[in-house]
Amino acid sequence: MSLMKNAIGVLMAGGQGERLWPLTRDRAKPAVPFGAIYRIIDLTLSNCLNSDLRRIFVLTQYKALSLNRHIRQGWSSMMGVGDFIEILPPQMRVSAHWYQGTADAVYQNIYSIGSEPSSYVIVLSGDHIYKMNYQKMLEQHVLSGADVTVGTVEMTPQDAASKFGVIETDKEGRILAFYEKPADPKLSPRHPGKVDASMGIYIFNTQFLLPTLISDSEDPNSSHDFGHDILPKIIGKFRVFAYNFYDENKKENLYWRDVGTIDAYYDANMDLVSVSPVFNLYDKSWPLKTWEQQYPPAKFVFADPERTGTAVDSIVAAGSIISGSRVSHSVVGYDVRVNSFCHVDDSIIYNHVSIGRYSRIRRAIIDRHVKLPEHTEIGYNVDEDRKRYHVSENGVVVVVREESMLEEPE
Repeated sequence: MSLMKNAIGVLMAGGQGERLWPLTRDRAKPAVPFGAIYRIIDLTLSNCLNSDLRRIFVLTQYKALSLNRHIRQGWSSMMGVGDFIEILPPQMRVSAHWYQGTADAVYQNIYSIGSEPSSYVIVLSGDHIYKMNYQKMLEQHVLSGADVTVGTVEMTPQDAASKFGVIETDKEGRILAFYEKPADPKLSPRHPGKVDASMGIYIFNTQFLLPTLISDSEDPNSSHDFGHDILPKIIGKFRVFAYNFYDENKKENLYWRDVGTIDAYYDANMDLVSVSPVFNLYDKSWPLKTWEQQYPPAKFVFADPERTGTAVDSIVAAGSIISGSRVSHSVVGYDVRVNSFCHVDDSIIYNHVSIGRYSRIRRAIIDRHVKLPEHTEIGYNVDEDRKRYHVSENGVVVVVREESMLEEPE
């Protein structure tokens, strides 16, 4: 029997995503669109199904309406008999507070987790872009006799410094120390010139996790976070090992992206549209699943020399019409209308957007339901853009509707 039959997944999907503002104004970070048809959470959920992890609790909190709908409409129907994807909002069953940290979020759902027969609990994050077989990590966890296994990814010290938790291990991979976002991270003994950064992925033996969470909940000095509190307490006392990320993306370089900022999120989308994409959406051996709305095929008109509808080095989702305009190196979602004589370059266009004639859009993210009038220019004058829109540190312009539209489909 597969080890995964004895495991349950706990997917942390309640993140507010403050650094992704204003894209997270109306939605949780895991619900932010990615790659024209996906949401960020779809990458982790696809990893679960491809890893045969089919009992999953999704812990939501912040503005979860569209995320809940997305999971209900699509993902729940993919599960078999005895399998489930269950959304767990904060219930305040064991606490009078919202989730105080990652460990507290799991602790507050201890009754749900304990009610499911399992030997292992796999704690996952719903806001990273990567392909990973969790079954391989679980196999190492069992073979090493670990109480806890922490997923790690190789990084340069410069990339990890002050940004990621860093693991110190011995040559066998046993964790000796955990450092929370150190300015000068220690190099890995197993990967010369690299550091082992935490991926925010943990496997616990169930019978070890539950009393550990209870003990942490009773500590008034704890911030109730796995990386900051739980790991430092148990390292040295119990068998805690690192699992080095094996990339199912199968490219020359490892691909794992934390899309926590506008610029990182923008770059991850742009990784999709090159001729040989850095992150491959088209690998049939590792399918990426999602819920898709029903729309007619994408259409490209006209064939006139003065206004030819084209999209090059781009992804265009169903229902979109590129009418007499040129789209280049861009990601275009559902039901988008790009009207005649427009140029859209290096941009991410969400669902249900209309771009008026003679507009020029460059290095921009256009949120859902935005209607841009004719002759709109975005991305050509940063000073003018800052007067009207949010502009990232690297100059990516983010355009959202003025009012919230929580009840409209994404």
